[in-house]
Amino acid sequence: MIIANYIAYILAIIGGINWGLVGIFNFNLVDAIFGVRSVMSIIIYILVAIACLWLIFAPIYDGRMLDLGCQYKKDTKKKQ
Repeated sequence: MIIANYIAYILAIIGGINWGLVGIFNFNLVDAIFGVRSVMSIIIYILVAIACLWLIFAPIYDGRMLDLGCQYKKDTKKKQ
């Protein structure tokens, strides 16, 4: 589950950077790399959409925060 969360974050970051470039510079990075409406660019867009849905619904389904495996663990031993 932690690996899926990392992959979803990476894909969401890629999508966010791409939309930022489109909004600011009218430059679509995914289309520039893979070609306009090519099969690979469509797959990238679908994966980014699935990743964003994962980031929305995984914490709701799990009932807690998204786990990335780096949560702070409190020391349970009392200092004397």
